[in-house]
Amino acid sequence: MKRILIVEDEMLVAMLIEDAVFDLGHQVVGPAMRVEAALEAVETEAFDFAILDINLAGKTSFPVADRLVAMGIPFMFASGYGAAGLDERHRNAPIVQKPFAAEHLALMLKRVFPE
Repeated sequence: MKRILIVEDEMLVAMLIEDAVFDLGHQVVGPAMRVEAALEAVETEAFDFAILDINLAGKTSFPVADRLVAMGIPFMFASGYGAAGLDERHRNAPIVQKPFAAEHLALMLKRVFPE
């Protein structure tokens, strides 16, 4: 079982992602709905993986991604914009198009945590 941080500003979408995480047998951390809350969670919570919405109430989650990279914590972006919403420094980060199915999350986690 992995602990997965969810960073998503839309409550309904966050709940759908939580359900997918639970259905896959993992534990949810969060959700963090703003960049500041996400950065605080990164510093204070223990987790193995993060799912980041790119746009959080008009701000990008790139500072959160930068911190995760620095800490060596794997993550993926989830965005309605797809890869077009990524900035240059995160161009190679894993991304799934929202809405995504639990199977997409399962495949991503299997790639990151082959067991």
